[in-house]
Amino acid sequence: MRHFPDSELIINADGSIFHLHLKPKQLANTVLLVGDPGRVDLIAGYMDSIEHRVQNREFVTVTGYYRQKRISVVATGIGTDNIDIVLNELDALVNIDLDTRREKSEKTSLRLIRIGTCGGLQPDIPVGSFLISEKSLGLDGLIYFYEGNEQIRDMGFENAFVAQQQWTSPLNHPYVVTADPALVQQIGRKDMMRGVTITANGFYGPQGRTLRCDLAKKDINSLLRSFRYGSLRITNYEMESAAVAGLGALLGHQAMTVCVVIANRFAGEAKTDYQTAMRNLIQNVLDRL
Repeated sequence: MRHFPDSELIINADGSIFHLHLKPKQLANTVLLVGDPGRVDLIAGYMDSIEHRVQNREFVTVTGYYRQKRISVVATGIGTDNIDIVLNELDALVNIDLDTRREKSEKTSLRLIRIGTCGGLQPDIPVGSFLISEKSLGLDGLIYFYEGNEQIRDMGFENAFVAQQQWTSPLNHPYVVTADPALVQQIGRKDMMRGVTITANGFYGPQGRTLRCDLAKKDINSLLRSFRYGSLRITNYEMESAAVAGLGALLGHQAMTVCVVIANRFAGEAKTDYQTAMRNLIQNVLDRL
């Protein structure tokens, strides 16, 4: 099996993985991913017992038990660059022997569920609703750095998007990935919408917001709103789901994203006091694991 040198797999002096500062025994096979480090403690408050709490920079992890189910909650911070760090290091914790630096012959598949926030793009998606990213359309370019990406991409969707949107260089070429169907079925109920999520590589310009810098593609949101691929339409914006689903699939893990809609870009509405809705979403996910 492959051996990973010090420069590629960085292990801290205490035997923990470089950024997350976790050791293999501190990670559960079911992992909830959140952007906000404060949301880790919010979810930890639902646990019956806590085994570990580890923090390094924005990466905060709590592992404990909820109704006899062992769960880890990991704060990733914002963006697909952080997802690249977190998913690779979570995978290393279960599929690489950190003592020998060799890949394990028997692989472990994690269940990765991102619980986050998003902005709706369609008029019928109300603020406060729950939305599962059944498909994610990444505009960040991350997945193209990894071999085999064509095996997990929806090429037909990509080609239709590029043609309809006239999406040309120098913009990142989009990629489309599908969340794990079994996990979506397990977590999704009638109280959760399903849709196609744009994963943007920024919050302002890349999501069609303009403050003092004007947009190069000024009509981006209206164009995205009008896009159709069969019965599918683009429902929302956020900043991580495509990397979670794509990198998760490449590494052999089950992965999905579900968000609270805290803004509707069509209606120009936003809700900063969304904590009640977030608590309800967390409770629902925990109960369905």
